[in-house]
Amino acid sequence: MNIDFDKLNLKEMRELRAKIDRAINSYEDRKRREALAAVEEAARSHGFNLSELTGAKPPRTGTVAPKYANPNDPTMTWTGRGRKPRWVQENLENGKTLEDLLI
Repeated sequence: MNIDFDKLNLKEMRELRAKIDRAINSYEDRKRREALAAVEEAARSHGFNLSELTGAKPPRTGTVAPKYANPNDPTMTWTGRGRKPRWVQENLENGKTLEDLLI
């Protein structure tokens, strides 16, 4: 493939670079998945799963159910994990407790 870069304007060169970056990332991701599949198959052929051999925990599946809801807008929920949302902080500052916000 021959590209005459002297005939491309800056916008076309940036678009070309973006396409190349996407192609490289896609290629690396595909190769990584292929390698992982090959390693998992090798482990299975020996009677193990990959997490048993590496000591890694299997990936978590599912989500945590919300535990708290905003009394002013019940669509705003929080699981109780991570940083407290602003609405939780505001309710606590206004004298409510976490028990008041339970679903």
